Amino acid sequence: MNKRRYQSTDVVVIGGGQAGLAMSCCLQARSIDHVVLERGRVAQRWHAERWDSLRLLTPNWQSRLPGYRYAGADPDGFMHARDAAAYLESYARSFSAPVRTQTSVMSVAPWGDRFVLRTDRGDFVARCVVIATGQCDTPRVPSFSARLSTDIDQVTPKRYKNPGQLADGGVLVVGASATGLQLAQEIHASGRPVTLAVGRHTRVPRSYRGRDIMWWLDRTGILERRVRDLSDVEAARSEPSLGLVGRRDDQGFDLGVLQQAGVRLTGRLADAEGLRVNFHNDLRRQVEQADTQLERLLARVDRSAARSGLSQPGATSSRPTPITPQPTPNLLNLRHEGIRTVLWATGYRGNYPWLRVPVLDRAGRIVHREGVTASPGLYALGLTFMRQRKSTFIDGVGDDAESLASHIVQHLNGGRIQAA
Repeated sequence: MNKRRYQSTDVVVIGGGQAGLAMSCCLQARSIDHVVLERGRVAQRWHAERWDSLRLLTPNWQSRLPGYRYAGADPDGFMHARDAAAYLESYARSFSAPVRTQTSVMSVAPWGDRFVLRTDRGDFVARCVVIATGQCDTPRVPSFSARLSTDIDQVTPKRYKNPGQLADGGVLVVGASATGLQLAQEIHASGRPVTLAVGRHTRVPRSYRGRDIMWWLDRTGILERRVRDLSDVEAARSEPSLGLVGRRDDQGFDLGVLQQAGVRLTGRLADAEGLRVNFHNDLRRQVEQADTQLERLLARVDRSAARSGLSQPGATSSRPTPITPQPTPNLLNLRHEGIRTVLWATGYRGNYPWLRVPVLDRAGRIVHREGVTASPGLYALGLTFMRQRKSTFIDGVGDDAESLASHIVQHLNGGRIQAA
């Protein structure tokens, strides 16, 4: 250690997106010396790893961060990805966040009761480290994708920009959560035939009882559901994202709308070999399960509306029309079907090759209790259902950052507290 020069600080926050900035604001409010390390620019993923037409699934009014919130003229609108990036950059400037951009972390390792961090722009010693890189590091693609023919282009949402970059011909979109639904619609609208492999998914209407569904989820407390109240945390963390699209004029964006427009639906993709792909015979079951969950959600909203009287005048509680899947194939030859591209909308996972602290499980996930790891002074932020249902939302990461900031203060003062 003595042969190198180290910059010393109380806390290093890794990641300059919404989680890292929220953490920085909470630390600054407590006068805690810290630095935020970002491999690119502030909000790097919003700048570089989103498709051209992407908009937030949450309304602008829900873009709330510690000490900052949307103040524009369109609170019920939905930010474009570039606007979300600009919003986060403005947030960083609002409190002069100490962000070191273009700084990649090469390793984090324990050193006595501190941590040493090596980066490509100097090294740091810190009493605490907050890993705020989120869970969108690496696309989660099934291993059998390697057995697909090299004649088939394989794309993930991380590098997809627009339909124009795809090879001529049909597209197989795998995954029917928010990303898969949106990209299937966009690609089909470009004139390419689309097949959508449907797995577990969540069906929700954009609007219900005269209000945006996110308003109801916020008002009923569903988004504040705590991990500590769950009987099966892993099941909750594997829940698919809400099947929404960011636009107000959408009153029925779901599998039924796509099927009616001409998108072919199939069951879950089971296997692939060369030019052949196999599907599970479970499309109807997946659709029925989503409709059952939808009914439970809307029934809860109905109870809340009845108690509070908050429905808009004249609004009804009519349900979205049940989806009736058409007959679906269990086997396709991609060449015969004219399919040239497979787009894997199958989610992401965290990736921490630089983390030299023993806090990862066998799957490479950070083991934590509401963001607090077993290694004193090491924290995580921005993970799915980390502390509450909205932990990965711009609107939710602030509450989690406040909680961790309290832990950090206690740790720096020489004590530890239980998860708050």
